[in-house]
Amino acid sequence: MQQAETAVEETRGQRSVQQFWVGLLEPRVLGPLFGAGLVVLAVVVIHQITGRVHLNDIYAALAQTMPAAVAQSLALTVVSFAAMALYDVMAARRVAAGRVSDRLAAFAGMIGYGISNAIGFNVFIGGPVRYRIYQSAGLDAADVGRIVGVSFLTFGSGIVVLAGLALVLDPAGVAFLKNLSPFADRLIGAAILLAVAVIMLWLAGGERNVALLGWRLPLPSAGSALAQILVGAVDIAAAAAALYVLLPADVAPGFATFLLLFVVAITAGVLSHAPGGLGVLEATILVGLGAGTRPDVMAALIVFRVIYYAIPLVFAGVSLLVFEAYRARAAVRSVSGRAAAVVRPVVAPLSATLVFCGGVVLLLSGNLPAENDRMGFLSDVLPLPFAEASHLLASLVGLMLIVLARGLYRRIALARIFSILLLAAGAAFSLLKGLDWEEATILMLVAGLLFAYPKVFYRKGNWRSFRPTPTWLALIVIVLAVLTLVGFLAYRHVEYQSSLWWEFAWDGDAPRFLRATLALVIVAAALSIDALINRPHQPRPAKAPQPVPEAVRRLIAASRDTHPALALLGDKRFMLSPDEKAFIMYGIAGRSWITLCDPVGEPEAARGLIWQFAEAADRAGARAVFYGIGPDLLTTYLDLGLAILKTGEVARVDLAQFTLQGGARADFRHAEKRAEREGLVFSVVPMADVPALLPELRAVSDAWLATKAGREKRFSLGRFDENYLSEFDCAVIRKGNDIVAFANLWRSGGKSELSVDLMRYRHGVSKILMDALFAKLLLHGKAEGYRWFNLGAAPLAGLADHPLASTWNRVGTFIYRRGDEFYNFEGLRAFKQKFDPVWTPQYLACPNGLALPQVLVDVTNLISGNPIRIFKR
Repeated sequence: MQQAETAVEETRGQRSVQQFWVGLLEPRVLGPLFGAGLVVLAVVVIHQITGRVHLNDIYAALAQTMPAAVAQSLALTVVSFAAMALYDVMAARRVAAGRVSDRLAAFAGMIGYGISNAIGFNVFIGGPVRYRIYQSAGLDAADVGRIVGVSFLTFGSGIVVLAGLALVLDPAGVAFLKNLSPFADRLIGAAILLAVAVIMLWLAGGERNVALLGWRLPLPSAGSALAQILVGAVDIAAAAAALYVLLPADVAPGFATFLLLFVVAITAGVLSHAPGGLGVLEATILVGLGAGTRPDVMAALIVFRVIYYAIPLVFAGVSLLVFEAYRARAAVRSVSGRAAAVVRPVVAPLSATLVFCGGVVLLLSGNLPAENDRMGFLSDVLPLPFAEASHLLASLVGLMLIVLARGLYRRIALARIFSILLLAAGAAFSLLKGLDWEEATILMLVAGLLFAYPKVFYRKGNWRSFRPTPTWLALIVIVLAVLTLVGFLAYRHVEYQSSLWWEFAWDGDAPRFLRATLALVIVAAALSIDALINRPHQPRPAKAPQPVPEAVRRLIAASRDTHPALALLGDKRFMLSPDEKAFIMYGIAGRSWITLCDPVGEPEAARGLIWQFAEAADRAGARAVFYGIGPDLLTTYLDLGLAILKTGEVARVDLAQFTLQGGARADFRHAEKRAEREGLVFSVVPMADVPALLPELRAVSDAWLATKAGREKRFSLGRFDENYLSEFDCAVIRKGNDIVAFANLWRSGGKSELSVDLMRYRHGVSKILMDALFAKLLLHGKAEGYRWFNLGAAPLAGLADHPLASTWNRVGTFIYRRGDEFYNFEGLRAFKQKFDPVWTPQYLACPNGLALPQVLVDVTNLISGNPIRIFKR
């Protein structure tokens, strides 16, 4: 027994290690880690090239910065951000002409870039910020994505043109091209400019389009493209000049040379996704200028970062808050209500930002020397071990506050409680390690804000709920790397010795810094390994059917629809209304709680259950998604603020009017007669007799699956499961003694509706097998007195195909018409249309905006286990 347990533990350990390495290779992990790696490399380069530069030297250089240079840099920063605002103005005119005013587009561009430039991860940060603004004009996520794409193209075109001009104007001063002759430099620059000119001439020839994967992408006219290039060039040149005017005159090269160096620096910063290219931009400039030993150059870089990144970030943040408050004004009635409506939505992101900054303050303080006067006073009243331990613990608290900031942003109650405790502990440690009362005051104010708004943080969750994502881990690595560099600069005068690790003294700032840095690296590494090994994964369907509550079975039996029978599949969770008059069946994939169809039960209880479900998902930090819903409860979903997307149409045949007579039914009459000639016999096997037939049914099912490229679907479709099939009557077609086709029958309450779920047949038995089976099923339902026969859904059918239709409708129509290589969309609808059914629209209700693509991935993962597999036949 002990050997077996040991073997199990070893297997688990091997799986964990394997999962860790596989996780590192995922694109969503590699991207952030690559960016963090660039920053760490840049920090190492800065540390190496700065030689003996001490932090005090940088302080002195900062004090000597000329006010005139600061004013010039501020003015040039305004010019740069004005050009960035024009990025969005030109993009909005192309993407959303007439729907977005130039003023709103300029505001969105300035705010979006002000925040994303400083925070980093430009597409992921700038996109949602812009969406919040453009949403007020009615734009959807796809429109915002195109605006961001056009803006990025403008930025890129400006970089290319400026690089070409710099090479042509001042090639001799480009240090990293010194191995090439000036003629070769100019030749490269001229080739770049010539390529741009050729493209301009091509665009001037008329309307140009590019076909990509079946999509027609319109290109700008030559005039528009030239304007984009000019705006991009002004932006980058002004940004470069904002730093150039701050540099010492004896270090600054010609502006053309510096412009090319700046282009390389910001390109590297963008690729790193670090906040404002932090560390990467500085390293590139210092190496390019050969000024690693110049504290005045480092001081210029610090001033530039404050002017070009920090000030616009603060301005953009305040402006966005004002914008949100302005948008909320109409929905508020009273003064107290206005305060609550304006303040409450921003408490969570504001608290997350302040807690993150509080963590950075603690880490920075731990890496800098303490004030001698305060340490002298502290030494008279406190034992040294208390101060040493407080210094180490303050740094660890700072790291954990950065981790908890993500939980606060997601409004998790446990993150709030832990944050308050850690902020209080951090304030105490700040006082005990060096009488840093300023830090303690700030931390307690933030703790007070969290304490004052408990209802904002209402979601349940544990450690897994705010475990760092790869992006958050990369941010932690960047912060630690940069702050560690600050520490090394602060203690450059201290000669490193192994004994430093074990020196404990009131003036031992450097040893304390080393010990704290080691502890932070160990804890950060443990957090990273835990996050990568235990990263979120898609839940697997249950291998065995889950018990179905008796109240759910009662509601299924009474329902006038047949789709609730899928609750018996055993792969779903259930939520009942308090009075047990309605239930919702749902599954979980990623951060989405996905229901299947509308709630089942009484309408009033169903409406309340929709709100109950959405609230439960929100408390869990998830998004509520309602899949396969009908038109009856759309107003309730709209009241929830969800987007409604049409996903197809459901076909239902009126059995009272159905007959095999007439020209339209000739195919079915032919199929019925040919079935008789071929010896195909239809019958309905009662539920009690189905278990005895399961081996034969499985043989038919396995033969059918062998002809398909995909696997068994789940959640929204039945699968071959013996317990599931034993819940229903089963229609079969026999040839001789062998079953060649079968379908389990769904029966609604009150004989309102009859339907089939799992249909399987042997290929090659007869060409009319399916036509004959459906004809017999419809006649059987009519004979038993059923009102409707539900033929099921036709995915993506009935979507609007119009230039003014939503992006979702246009994409869905494209897939419907051109997706036959993956799934026979049009053929399925055409087959059902032969029965002259009544078509009822079917919808998906989900959060709008940039969450929509992830919702679609989650839904397809839940049904098929893979977004691509859903299209396999």
